[in-house]
Amino acid sequence: MTLPGAGHGCPALTARGAAGTSAALLWAAWESGSRCPAGCGPAAAAEVESRGGRGGKRGDPREAWARGWCCVGYPLPARAGAARPRGAPVSGGYLRAGEMAGASGPGDPLALEEPPLPRPSQPESRLGYQDRLAQIHLTILRGHCDTVSSCHFCFEDTKILSCSYDRTMKLWDVEKGVPVQVFEEEHTAPISECSLTPDNKRVITSSYDKTVKAWDMETGKMLWTVDQEGLVTSCNISCDGKYVVSGLDMENAICVTDAVNATTVAYVQDHHRSTITRCCFDPDNERVSSVSSDKTIKLWDIIAQSTTITIDEAHTNVISDCCFTTDGHYLCTASWDKTLKIWDIKTGEFRYQGPIWLNRGHEGSVSSCVFSKDASLVVSGAYDKTIALWDAGAGYKKLALKGHGDWVMDVAISNNKKWILSSSKDATLRLWNIEKADHVPAAIESRNIRGSKIVKCEECEKPFSLLQCDDSEAVTKCVFCRLASPSRNILPLPPIVAPDL
Repeated sequence: MTLPGAGHGCPALTARGAAGTSAALLWAAWESGSRCPAGCGPAAAAEVESRGGRGGKRGDPREAWARGWCCVGYPLPARAGAARPRGAPVSGGYLRAGEMAGASGPGDPLALEEPPLPRPSQPESRLGYQDRLAQIHLTILRGHCDTVSSCHFCFEDTKILSCSYDRTMKLWDVEKGVPVQVFEEEHTAPISECSLTPDNKRVITSSYDKTVKAWDMETGKMLWTVDQEGLVTSCNISCDGKYVVSGLDMENAICVTDAVNATTVAYVQDHHRSTITRCCFDPDNERVSSVSSDKTIKLWDIIAQSTTITIDEAHTNVISDCCFTTDGHYLCTASWDKTLKIWDIKTGEFRYQGPIWLNRGHEGSVSSCVFSKDASLVVSGAYDKTIALWDAGAGYKKLALKGHGDWVMDVAISNNKKWILSSSKDATLRLWNIEKADHVPAAIESRNIRGSKIVKCEECEKPFSLLQCDDSEAVTKCVFCRLASPSRNILPLPPIVAPDL
C-alpha cells in the first residue's frame, strides 16, 4: 500500500504516511511543541526556523506550510480533508498521521499547489423531497465555500445565522434563501461557533485564530475583540446579554467575559482534563455547562465561582455538544459514542434515576443537539450525514433526514417547530419543513414499530408518545412530569456522578 506521503519527496512523510490537518491546527501544534507537524523532527524544524522554508518568511515555518512545503523544502502531499469535527481534540506537540481527516479547504498547508482565493458559489435555494418515506420538503442554501460550523434561527424565525471555516458569518433571509448580510474580513482562521443575543442586536463569534469577537447585527461592524492564548472552540452569550463564555483549547479553560466592555470576569484554568468541545449558559444566567473530549460534564456557578456538578464518564466517548431546555430543567448531551442523553439538572435526580437515553438514532458520532422551545422534541446531527428528530418524552427517534453530502456540524429548530436547520461540512445549509412530520410514512412506520400512540399528559397537557405495553399501571404523564414526581421508583445510584466542591 502506498502511504499518503510516498512519492512526494519528503522522507519523513514517506516513512510516517502523515496525512496532516488544517492550517490553524498545524500552527497551534507548532506553537505548543517542538516537533514539526509534518513529522520531520526538531532538527528540520530548527532548519526551517532559520531560513523560513521554501518560499517562507525567515523565522516563520508557517508561511512554508501554507504554500505546501514541508520544513526542509519538500512538497507536501495533497489529501482528502482538513475540516475539524466538533469535539475533535488537538494533540499537543504535533498531530498524528491521519488524526484529522476531512475535506481540503482554503489555506490547506498540505496542498501541492498554492490554492486560489476562495470563490463562494452563488446562493441557491431548491425545494424537493429528501426521502420516499420521509417526504419532507427541503431548501438548500449555498453561499459558504467551506464547512458551515454553526447555525441558528433568529428574528422570529424569519432569518438564519451561519458561520463557516471560510472565515465569514452570514445572515440569511429564510423566504428568499439568500444572504442579506455578510460579516467578513476580521477573522483570520476558521470560525468555530456563533452565538446571538435574544434581542438579535449582537452576535459573538469564536475562532481558531484565538479570538472572540462581538458584532453589531444591524451594521455588520465589529464591536470588540478579545485575544486568547489558544484556539477558541466554542462561545455562547448569556440570555440577558451580559456575559460571554468561551471554551479554550489552551489549558482546557473556560473564560467568562463582560459582553459590554470585553473585560475578563473569570478564567477557569484546567476546567477539564482535555479539549473543551462546547460551553453554554443556562437560561437563568447562573451556571455554565461545559463538555469535553474527557467524557465529562461540568456545571460551573457564576456567583459561587466554583464547579457545582461534575459527571464523570457521562458518555463512553468524546462529548461533542450540550444544550438546555428553555426552563433550564434538563441538559441534553451528544457524543461520539453515537448516543444522546437527557439529564435532570434542576433537581439532580439523575443521580438516582440516571439520564434518559436516546440511542439507535445514528450510525456515526453525534456532533450536535438542540431542544425545541417546549422541550417536546430533540434534534441531533451526526457525522453519518443525517439529522434525527426525537420524541423527547418517549425517548425514541421519530424521523431521520438524509441529504447532506458530508458531516452534519450543527442543527437548530424553529420556535414554532415547523422547520429544522442543519449545517454541514459539505458547505451548505438545509432547511427542512417538518410541520407535518407526524403524518409522513416514515414517522408513522416508526411509531407502529414501537407500538406507540399520541396521548395528552394529564399534568402539563402536552402531547407525548406512549408505548403500548403490558404494564398494569396506566401511564398518564409525560416523562418530564414523571421525573418531577416524588412517587416514582428509585433506581440504584449510577457510578458516574462525583460532585466537584
